[in-house]
Amino acid sequence: MAPCPNFRKCGGCQLQNLPYSEQLLHKQRQLVSLLGEFCHVNDIIGMDDPTHYRNKVCAAFGLDRQRHIISGIYQTGSHSIIPVDECMIEDKIADGIIVDIRNMLRSFKIQAFDERTGTGWLRHVLVRRGFQSGQVMVVLVAVSPIFKLQKPFLKKLTELHPEITTVVLNINDRFGPVVLGSREKVLLGDGYIEDSLLGLCFRISPRSFYQINPVQTEKLYSIAIEMAGLTGKELVLDAYCGVGTITLAAARRAGPHGRALGVERVEASIVCARENAARNSIPQAAFVAEPTETFLSAALKEGFPDGFKPTKIIVDPAYQGMAGGAAKALADLFSLPNGPKRLAYVSCNPKSFARDAKELAAAGLTLESISPVDLFPSAMHLELVAAFS
Repeated sequence: MAPCPNFRKCGGCQLQNLPYSEQLLHKQRQLVSLLGEFCHVNDIIGMDDPTHYRNKVCAAFGLDRQRHIISGIYQTGSHSIIPVDECMIEDKIADGIIVDIRNMLRSFKIQAFDERTGTGWLRHVLVRRGFQSGQVMVVLVAVSPIFKLQKPFLKKLTELHPEITTVVLNINDRFGPVVLGSREKVLLGDGYIEDSLLGLCFRISPRSFYQINPVQTEKLYSIAIEMAGLTGKELVLDAYCGVGTITLAAARRAGPHGRALGVERVEASIVCARENAARNSIPQAAFVAEPTETFLSAALKEGFPDGFKPTKIIVDPAYQGMAGGAAKALADLFSLPNGPKRLAYVSCNPKSFARDAKELAAAGLTLESISPVDLFPSAMHLELVAAFS
């Protein structure tokens, strides 16, 4: 029996009814079935404690049929809110903050948003906590920037939770599945938190992509760095670099005689990546805001910028994998006489990875090893790192 009463309604923890050892075995078998034809699949790396690992928690707010304020998660395939006070995979501090905000709404006579009538104010609460720093960000997602009781509300909230370091009001007045709107203002603190990963400091804003399981992320990225085979003088290309986590770790490993170049299509992420490079005093890291497929195609025709000729490549694409011709462009890059010699591929979708691996193998790359890491205990998802040469 699953330990969570919302197991069948939520849909977020599909494997929760299995003991963790059996979850890992199930995922291992799936990977071997899907990827065993390419090479040996190493044993999956699990967690010592597979609970309360999510350092980012988002709760929807609304009203039940009796017009009582509720908060929780959307039921699978619907916009019906399942009330949740505590989740076994979510950060305990974050869950406690959300419950207290829900209770405070009643005492401050603030209404949760009602999708059926379009009335009310608060739609979501997003909480992010730095695993190493302990810093906590609270994002109130509302339909209007008018917050009449802001001062007493924040005073009460920080009395209940002095660990909160910043509060941001995000405005989302549009209907749809997107949680965060495009406008926001800082109500308390700096509007961001900081956390450490791989010995590096990263700034996290409400929209920043940052892995939700820092314990396993360190293992995942460390394996990627090792698989890239960095010795201290490499020129490393990090495609789909996000806010530069792997890029900076690779640049640090490459040392003063090496360089790392991160490529990412999202301009805001590149801005954060450059800030992170400055914050960590890593001048040998540079960043380009451009889609990976466009960047690689241009590099094949015109050469890399500033004479940068990568010797090692790391890629960490989104769920769809290396789409838009990126896999072919990467394979063409390896086929050049003085092309790169090694590739570390971080994947969050084994199926799209299998597609890309076939294309890379057809172009002459050899898949040497696959190392799966369980970033999402109780859920079906998992990540892996593969080494090509």
